[in-house]
Amino acid sequence: MAFLKKAAFSAFAMSFLAATPVFAADWTIDPARSTIGFAGTQTGNAFTGHFGKFDGTISFDPAHPEEGHAKITIDIASATTADKQRDGAMPGSDWFNVASFPTATFEARSFRAKGGNAYEAVGTLTIRGVSRPETLPFTLDISGQTAHAKGHLDLIRSAFGIGQGPWATGQWVALQVGVSIDVIANQTSGLSSRP
Repeated sequence: MAFLKKAAFSAFAMSFLAATPVFAADWTIDPARSTIGFAGTQTGNAFTGHFGKFDGTISFDPAHPEEGHAKITIDIASATTADKQRDGAMPGSDWFNVASFPTATFEARSFRAKGGNAYEAVGTLTIRGVSRPETLPFTLDISGQTAHAKGHLDLIRSAFGIGQGPWATGQWVALQVGVSIDVIANQTSGLSSRP
């Protein structure tokens, strides 16, 4: 009988622990010290640009990355490449169509540890109203309450409808676009409740 009581108690304890939520640390992006950039090729010439306005929140514990979550929102109208003609065209209906789709979002549903300080953010990227699953590889270094993440992702712009009409092919502007992040985030609350 004592054995049955111990077994029942152990089963109850295990079910309670399994139901205990994980409280990952919450982080807020510091836009002033962060960059979301992009790079492409137009008529054979490479160009780079960045988004001047974005924000986001991140819930992440390096010890339990699978429990994490993040959502980054980008103001598409803030894109700039330092080329007046290109910058004037990007908000238009053939490209980002900012009037109808003013923001892009990346929502990570979980993270995967890849060894050392390398991780992957697994989620959904939405641009111009088109949502697609994407995985962003990145490195992460944490010092005190400050986190520094750097990552890169190659996209095919036509998969999101970016470039309509004569711009739908890669004849003038390459279909592949690289997106790079260099993000500083500050911890605002919490630590994992697990040991």
